Amino acid sequence: MWCPSVSLTLWANAWLAGQAAPDDVLDALSCWAPAHSVAAYDAAAADVTGLPWPDVNTATSVSLLQTVRGAAGLRTAPGPALSLALPVPGDVRGLPAGSTFARDALAVGEAVIIGSERGAAIGLVPEFEIDGDYLGDDTDADPPVLSWTAYSVPAAPTPEHRDLGEAEYTLRAAVRSAADALVALRDGGGGIDVDDPRAMVEQVLAVTHQHRAPEHAPTRALRVLENAAQVDAIITVSAGLMPIAIQSSSEVQSASDALRPLAGVVRSARLAAISAILYSAW
Repeated sequence: MWCPSVSLTLWANAWLAGQAAPDDVLDALSCWAPAHSVAAYDAAAADVTGLPWPDVNTATSVSLLQTVRGAAGLRTAPGPALSLALPVPGDVRGLPAGSTFARDALAVGEAVIIGSERGAAIGLVPEFEIDGDYLGDDTDADPPVLSWTAYSVPAAPTPEHRDLGEAEYTLRAAVRSAADALVALRDGGGGIDVDDPRAMVEQVLAVTHQHRAPEHAPTRALRVLENAAQVDAIITVSAGLMPIAIQSSSEVQSASDALRPLAGVVRSARLAAISAILYSAW
């Protein structure tokens, strides 16, 4: 379930609520890249955040925290200033229609929106910048940088209420459906040697273990995120096995149609869980 925007949203919110230190935010972000930068996309974003403009030289990880603090502003009432967007084609709820921010957020599938009591809002979209010669630790090339772009947003979206209990109930059915789909692919392998799909799912899930949520996160929300990650991993593995396990294009299409609704369930469950964690900090 983890992506850079989730890490920033959860940990920056915890920091603003006094539940985490700035170093905790930086540690969470370091799981994605050793260095982060931030730059304003437009003059209005620069005015709100204090980022340089029209000089668009990128600032450092610490400046990213300053950007979040500046965008959130002084708050007279407790509550999260940050919200998460996970847009997909056909569903860009929470993003301003027709804006460059919405287009760029959709392109990467994630964004952070920082609201303020003064009315202005800032959208942040991450993008990895990787040196073409970078091959890992054994290279002289620069390591990857996660670059955040700050956009002015007309107004912060009204948070959509997502019931965590309902999300968990729906997700349980999705877990069963996804597991059944994986078993069907394994059993329908047509004699082709395919690795144990459950082991492949565990490999996908192992990538998420390096990330953690703030200590104030409710147990139920964490459980929903864990189950959502499991379904998402099954969908990922199943998509890779389809061309091997299924012999006809019509069967591939049928299997894809069966899995497609599960992605929407996972996305809704994640957003409900993230919302619950954000509010639990306050």
